[in-house]
Amino acid sequence: MGLRLLALLVLAGISCFAAATSAAHGKQAAAAVARIPALPEKSESTTGRCPIPGEFRRAFLLASHDSGLQLSMLVAVAQVESEFKPDAVSSADARGLMQIVPTTAAELNLDVGKPSTNVLAGARYLRQMLDRFSRTDLALAAYNAGPTVVGRLGRAPNSESLSYVANVQQRWAALAGCS
Repeated sequence: MGLRLLALLVLAGISCFAAATSAAHGKQAAAAVARIPALPEKSESTTGRCPIPGEFRRAFLLASHDSGLQLSMLVAVAQVESEFKPDAVSSADARGLMQIVPTTAAELNLDVGKPSTNVLAGARYLRQMLDRFSRTDLALAAYNAGPTVVGRLGRAPNSESLSYVANVQQRWAALAGCS
């Protein structure tokens, strides 16, 4: 809870700094900071600003309830991992919406190929990482790079994982309160 509060305070400070900088540097800087969010796709749910494609909404709600994780966190992971593409496959053979390796899904007795169980596998695996590391940044790094290397180093192992964690946390903060 303290880490999340600190992250929100940092984001608020950055926003205040950006606003002050924009005012000081005139209209050109203000135009660079101001962004209009894209309209959601027709198949996306816009309830509470949660951009979940309609066909996957139930899977995310059930996975959130099953794992005890915030819906916004699961949505952020899926956006960063696959952009909600159920047929996504990574170079490490991670698959689906939540980019789960088939062996991880098998350990959880879930099918990586079905979107509903892929989301559930991702949620349960992320819950395991949170339970193991007790910090969201380390849990996300372990979700991305593997728990062995994160456990050994006590941090994200490389810039790719650091970027991943930052992207998920930024997306998660933007989706705060989505339902």
